[in-house]
Amino acid sequence: MALNAVEQVAEQVPTDDFQLLEEKIYRTIELYKAARAAQATAERDAQRLRQQMEDREEELVTLRRETVRLKKEREEIRGRVEKMLEQIESIAEAS
Repeated sequence: MALNAVEQVAEQVPTDDFQLLEEKIYRTIELYKAARAAQATAERDAQRLRQQMEDREEELVTLRRETVRLKKEREEIRGRVEKMLEQIESIAEAS
């Protein structure tokens, strides 16, 4: 019975219409393949960018720690220099 239905539809649909439908289906398949490839590329790019962002965040944390360390070191050196200058001034005043 199903075979009869297919034969009846085949008789009702002209060959040109069937070829057009077939071409549309093949174009749709190609568009689908292209969309999947584009999606895979976008996902790879997104993963690469996420990794780069994580790396930059780690680098930023490291640089912030280094900045804090250098500021502390600068203040320590400033205090030592001021102490030496005070000693030099006291020697100069004593003379």
